[in-house]
Amino acid sequence: MSSFHLQIVTPDGSFFDGEANSVVVRTTGGYVSIYPHHTDYIAALDIGRVVVTKDGEPRHAACGGGFLSVEKGEVRLVATTFEYADEIDVARAEAAKARAEARIAAATEERDIKLARAKLSRALNRLHIAGK
Repeated sequence: MSSFHLQIVTPDGSFFDGEANSVVVRTTGGYVSIYPHHTDYIAALDIGRVVVTKDGEPRHAACGGGFLSVEKGEVRLVATTFEYADEIDVARAEAAKARAEARIAAATEERDIKLARAKLSRALNRLHIAGK
């Protein structure tokens, strides 16, 4: 099975650095699939699901935004946050959801509402990817 080099990095450091068969990401324009020999490409990532397939086995993850680049067959995903489904702390995600909902209810300024909605979106994505 054909593969390409994939790097996934977050502000906390390198998350993944190895060979992958494909990666599916949610960009701000919709979902995009990257396969070996993909043309050079760059896109902003939205909050959503990422599916990394390695050795024919797909692994689902929650991504909190960032960007994706493909250059000369090398793929780099720079994510604000990135967690595989089986590593998501559901209790922590539920607590983040509750805090964000409380902030939305208490917010009086538009920027505070937007920030709280973004936090809520990330928490809901994490819960969805975790299957909760």
